[in-house]
Amino acid sequence: MNAILGIILTLFMVFGGFLLAGGNMAVIMHSAPYEMMIIGGAAIGAFLVGNDMAGVKHTVGDIAAVFKGPKWKKSDYNDLLCLMHELVRISRESPVEIEAHIEDPQASDLFQKYPRILKDTNFIELICDTIRSMIMNFDDVYQVEELLDKQLESIKEEKLHGSHALQTMADALPALGIVAAVLGIIKTMSSIDKPPEVLGEMIGAALVGTFLGVFLAYALVGPFATKVKALREQEHYFYALIREVLVSSLHKNPTNICVEVARRSAPKHHRPSFNEVEEALKALKKAA
Repeated sequence: MNAILGIILTLFMVFGGFLLAGGNMAVIMHSAPYEMMIIGGAAIGAFLVGNDMAGVKHTVGDIAAVFKGPKWKKSDYNDLLCLMHELVRISRESPVEIEAHIEDPQASDLFQKYPRILKDTNFIELICDTIRSMIMNFDDVYQVEELLDKQLESIKEEKLHGSHALQTMADALPALGIVAAVLGIIKTMSSIDKPPEVLGEMIGAALVGTFLGVFLAYALVGPFATKVKALREQEHYFYALIREVLVSSLHKNPTNICVEVARRSAPKHHRPSFNEVEEALKALKKAA
């Protein structure tokens, strides 16, 4: 919703101010389609050259995420803490049982309680690979921390690909706007024998290219890149909670303490309260 309101406000204030200052929208409306074809076409073409199909799909998904908002809600953080509590508890009580859960998470009744989390392949791989290492007596805390940090960094880098691609496009748009403007000036110079009023209109049309390049870069694409980066970094906190629980478990802390350490590491606006987590864990015990 904020993204839509921001775009509407930007368009209204920019073009509304132009009209109130006595500007003529006819020149912009006449030239914009051709200038957008040059600028937008070049930007999209360069984007396709610089990214493989997986990167293109990833970036398109990131743009959609700007309108959808954060992927993980407060309830998801609560679910994650409950899931991690059960996984740590089972791994300590019955290594055979936990192995069944991590070898086939899709068939696990424990993971199936949390369908939103189960859909995230990054989460499933991270948690299952780490617990598998712990079962194999690969329990050196520092080695596990290093493995987790590397895997988390890899996930974060992949998630930020769309933001980097959009920012690269935003950086290029002003220059592409100049390209469009130069082409307009070339067209104008070929008609130098025309009356001044005609030449003035042609120069104005050429400058629309510069305007659109700068406008798209700093009012639309750039902010989209910033928003995507913020969303993906916020999403990364969700994965980081896994690290907090498992590393705390390797330090032989009680299961509830492991969960509490992770809860306090969650972003404040998504962090469930201590009582909310306790109530959720009690509900799990009753259901069992």
